[in-house]
Amino acid sequence: MNNQTQTETVLELKDVLYRYPGTSKNVLGGVNYNFEKGKVYTVVGRSGSGKTTLLSLLAGLTTATKGEVVYQGQDIKSLDRYAYRSQKVGVIFQSFNLLPHLNALENIMLSMDASGKKFDRPKKEIAKELLSKVELDPEYATQKILHLSGGEQQRIAIARTLSFDPDIVLADEPTGNLDLGTQEDIMDIFKRLAHDEGKCVIIVTHSPDVAAGSDEIWELAPMNRSNKRRR
Repeated sequence: MNNQTQTETVLELKDVLYRYPGTSKNVLGGVNYNFEKGKVYTVVGRSGSGKTTLLSLLAGLTTATKGEVVYQGQDIKSLDRYAYRSQKVGVIFQSFNLLPHLNALENIMLSMDASGKKFDRPKKEIAKELLSKVELDPEYATQKILHLSGGEQQRIAIARTLSFDPDIVLADEPTGNLDLGTQEDIMDIFKRLAHDEGKCVIIVTHSPDVAAGSDEIWELAPMNRSNKRRR
């Protein structure tokens, strides 16, 4: 059950329109949505419906052509965009994007360094705790990335994202390369992050099983159809 004290809006889309620069084609048009802490959201839809563009807008990697992406009451255009991307929002990719020449702990600590945050404990100690949080044994700490399975790499990618304690976790097809059992394990981690720690988790997926395991499903339709909020 979600912790009701944490169901407050953390991220909001207000009449967001996006079109590719130099074109008249709208990828997203007049989109409105509220995302709350303590919930797992899935964004589903056919190819071309703008799911990846939406994730990029939420992550602050792309700027809306019109409208506002609002983080805790402030349009992110008015924020320090680097600080927003490196401290407030964490992104998990289908391809993991881990550095293969580093081991698991080094990948996590590099993210901590890049965040610019100050930590009250040694980074290595925090990184080891994060590996435990994503259900990896201590022996994985010094393993090189290329020696690990896809599921193990994705767990490390999640731990890396959590290393600077973001409010929002964005995941782009995080289970797309994983078997069904590992997919369920990864979803359990996302649910704990939302329900136990109050994070807002937003997942773009094609998987009906992943969507079924979320608290709320947003069906993002192509521009000529209406978008739907479900459950």
